[in-house]
Amino acid sequence: MASSFKVTGPKLNSPEQKFESNIVIADIEGGEENDSPIEEVRLTVPITDDPSQPVLTFRTWFLGMSSCVVLAFVNIFFGYRSNPLTVSSVVAQIVTLPLGKLMATTLPTRKFRLPGTSWSCSLNPGPFNMKEHVLITIFANTGAGGAYATSIITIVKAFYHRNLNPTAAMLLLQTTQLLGYGWAGMFRKFLVDSPYMWWPSNLVQVSLFRALHEKEEKREGKQTRLRFFLIVFFLSFLYYIIPGYLFPSISSLSFICWIWTRSVTAQQIGSGHNGLGIGSFGLDWSVVASFLGSPLAVPFFAIANLFAGFFIFFYIVLPIFYWSNAYDAKKFPLFTSTIFDHTGQKFNTTRILNQKAFDINLAAYGSYSKVYLSVVFALVYGLSFGTLTATISHVALFDGKFIWGMWKKSSKDGDVHTRLMKKNYKEVPQWWFVSVLFLSFLLALYACEGFGKQLQLPWWGLLLACAVAFTFTLPIGVIQATTNQQMGLNVISELIIGYLYPGKPLANVAFKTYGYVSMSQALSFVGDFKLGHYMKIPPRSMFLVQLVATIVSTTVCFGTTWWLLSSVKNICDQEKLPRGSPWTCPGDQVFYSASIIWGIIGPGRMFTSKGVYSGMNWFFLVGLLAPVPVWFLARKFPEKKWIKQIHVPLIFSATSAMPRAKAVNYWSWVVVGVVFNYYIFRRYKGWWARHNYILSAGLDAGTAIMGVLIYFALQNNNINFPDWWGSENTDHCPLAHCPTEKGILVEGCPVF
Repeated sequence: MASSFKVTGPKLNSPEQKFESNIVIADIEGGEENDSPIEEVRLTVPITDDPSQPVLTFRTWFLGMSSCVVLAFVNIFFGYRSNPLTVSSVVAQIVTLPLGKLMATTLPTRKFRLPGTSWSCSLNPGPFNMKEHVLITIFANTGAGGAYATSIITIVKAFYHRNLNPTAAMLLLQTTQLLGYGWAGMFRKFLVDSPYMWWPSNLVQVSLFRALHEKEEKREGKQTRLRFFLIVFFLSFLYYIIPGYLFPSISSLSFICWIWTRSVTAQQIGSGHNGLGIGSFGLDWSVVASFLGSPLAVPFFAIANLFAGFFIFFYIVLPIFYWSNAYDAKKFPLFTSTIFDHTGQKFNTTRILNQKAFDINLAAYGSYSKVYLSVVFALVYGLSFGTLTATISHVALFDGKFIWGMWKKSSKDGDVHTRLMKKNYKEVPQWWFVSVLFLSFLLALYACEGFGKQLQLPWWGLLLACAVAFTFTLPIGVIQATTNQQMGLNVISELIIGYLYPGKPLANVAFKTYGYVSMSQALSFVGDFKLGHYMKIPPRSMFLVQLVATIVSTTVCFGTTWWLLSSVKNICDQEKLPRGSPWTCPGDQVFYSASIIWGIIGPGRMFTSKGVYSGMNWFFLVGLLAPVPVWFLARKFPEKKWIKQIHVPLIFSATSAMPRAKAVNYWSWVVVGVVFNYYIFRRYKGWWARHNYILSAGLDAGTAIMGVLIYFALQNNNINFPDWWGSENTDHCPLAHCPTEKGILVEGCPVF
């Protein structure tokens, strides 16, 4: 068996020992591995276990449920604001440690027997242990993940201004979150038990757990990991008052705009928010990690591939398209998710909708205008087409034999972690996963076909969405488990239903949610299972915690969404909101635009000869063929190890976070990632092994807690810092959003 994911080099005896990491594993036939074949895992994850430790304790349920509810509420609440703040589970991981220890010292230790049964339990079974802490963090992580389908509720009520049955909305949220359990159960042997599926982001959590719980003697000249975390956390906490309150402009410094204050072209080149971002950077950890995740948790080969894709697209392809005026690009801003008509003005959706049936009025559409996009938005869609076919092609060429070999060997023991789990704990029966899948599907069917068919999605559409999710869970899971990058199914889902069932905006977004989110949820569950695998958590306890946390967090997300949409006047409507109001819903604006492009108009009127962007379909063929020459060269020159590091799906998907993510986010992310996961990893391996993931966790926690504190203590009470140049949350490039075509009138822009 051979695989493209290999690690070569000698066995590691100490963190200070130096060798190369290629993230590709050589096949090891015969014998058992005494440790993981992945270097980063060997450096981070212990190979011991104590199965006697209690896990599902009162402390676990109380602190876990509390964390789940709080994070679900906070992240949905902030998601509607101009600067969305995502509070990660790391915050709960930090806060619940002293609370757990406090409960261990104060709660009564005597056992309580349940009447009429032989069952007994104690509120305090002993010292607060790491396994309890892991399950509490799983609760928190599920809450922090939110519920994607809240965007459907938002666009219906806030953008289309229509009513939606709350029961149908609730079922939509619950079923889209729970369907993923079925796919997770089917593929866990490949994505959890295999030591080659190592899930890099989990190593941040493992490092932090060890730093918080393991007793470590301070050695001369070296700090303990806990002390290092606390220092980073405190400094990050203090620093974020600057970009978060005192000096928001420091989040995006674009020097070119400061020099050429009256040049549209110069500001398009220099703007980190609305342009190419040349010379721009941000001194704010939330800018670094907000859209692409922490770069410290991403292996260097993935960073290199992502940067290559970003550079090729943003600095070669995009300028050629824009300045050659392809697709009338100069009529519109260089970088925006807004949709336009042929005159360069915002597209008026109400002119083409049948309000009663809530579908397209073809006569009105024909007499109005085709839909136009900014060239960035159009090319991002094209690249998403290429990403889909490149993923299929790459996994088939590089990992088809590996996956087939894993299928044949799935009943055999893996590395030491897998053997410990199988020896000490019972597996989760397959019928548990199937039962959740079956019940979730029936409820989803009721949500779609009942309630006057408000969601517009027919039964066959739901079946097809499930088939899409099932098909792509394994290949995308292989990529995420080795690169920390997930390829989304949102665009291909929109494309499929848009062709089959055009003109129905809610059918399109519902299909996308069932197809994309159930796959994404499956990989989230599998990723958490892998964390439990590393931390030696009983699988059945993991399953129960994930299931309960999903139901609870989804309920909280629904309640928060419905409350905000009902209580905040003119929420999401930037033209009617008071000046400076934070309730602008930036993420839902992109979701709304997508519902028009793929749902109302449909890909048949957008990406064929009937529309403007038929050329984007060539990306399907380009993506399918692009991995072939890399595969051929890797086979012809096996001694050139770097060739196998070229990951075409990552290159194509590099800009998938755009247009929500900006150039300044990419540059800041890449620079930090290269410094730590290339330079420091190679030059200071011992320091990297002890501190890299701890550094990431400390930066996340300090930034998030200060962000919450700033809002509730200051901004929520209208305590604002005095206005000055740096208090604007912009990059001071006001002309970067201007069109450059002759005769286009836009407020605040010069007319060419």
